[in-house]
Amino acid sequence: MTRHNPLTKYMLALTMYFREFGPMMKTNQSSGILLRLLSVALMAAMSAAVHGAAQTLPVGQIMFWRSALALFPICLYVWVLGAFPHGLRPKHPRLHITRGLFGALSMALSFISLAYLPVANAQAIAYLAPVLTLPLAALVLKERLSGRLIVCVAMGFLGVLVLLWDALEAPEDGMWIGVAAALGYAVTMAFVRVHIKKMTNSESASAIAFFFAIVSASVGLLTLPFGWAPLNWSTFGWLALAGFLGGAGHIASSEAVARAPVSTLAPFDFTGLIWALGFDLILFATLPNALGWFGMTMIMTAALIVAIAPKRPEQA
Repeated sequence: MTRHNPLTKYMLALTMYFREFGPMMKTNQSSGILLRLLSVALMAAMSAAVHGAAQTLPVGQIMFWRSALALFPICLYVWVLGAFPHGLRPKHPRLHITRGLFGALSMALSFISLAYLPVANAQAIAYLAPVLTLPLAALVLKERLSGRLIVCVAMGFLGVLVLLWDALEAPEDGMWIGVAAALGYAVTMAFVRVHIKKMTNSESASAIAFFFAIVSASVGLLTLPFGWAPLNWSTFGWLALAGFLGGAGHIASSEAVARAPVSTLAPFDFTGLIWALGFDLILFATLPNALGWFGMTMIMTAALIVAIAPKRPEQA
């Protein structure tokens, strides 16, 4: 009789659990909400790790390590499900290339914003993504906006001004770069979300995550000739955390969408600001002032109204 060590027994038990109960869990909305809460916490922790690494490392180097190391939890997850390697096979490679390139641009802008802004400030501006989809939809898709949604757009941008009011009066070095990058991230992320939703009609969540990691790691590697910083144990620790947390967060987010409607999950995204504030305080000893709190509240309110607004039936 074959003997297994404790780690092997644990992995076998975990594999059997996912294979037997995974399909049944996909109909459990509560598990979807819990997974979304987990993914938000993981991605906020990843942002804190990126903020720590960005103090000494260039963005391209962080992109490479964050994406390359994320391949390990993604592949482990697919193996546990018993879908390795066929679960990583793309059906429409061009969709993955487009998603990967725009996702890499979005990641680069996010990391630049985290290099120059506190985690909570960058996170708050990122919440403009659902708000910015409204004017984009009006321009590109010719959708009509209600008065309430127009107010949300204005409130979101006003919230950014209030959040950064002190910095606008006495700009810090690189502050404008961070703000511009955060706004760019919000815009590109709005497109990426729409593109991913379209991809899920034919592509598995694991394949989307896997090829995004490969494309973004390749883009990061292209910056090597421009100079990377030497690594020590401290900086590599930040990079390893960013990679594994980012990979795990992407998996949890994809599984949440498989279990519950996007409209149900959207309001729970805003718990990320709580985590971001906590990481800023514990790791970097920073917190927003009174105006900063008010600006964050305005942005979150605008985004939350957009997230829970009733959707009109599609035109025939």
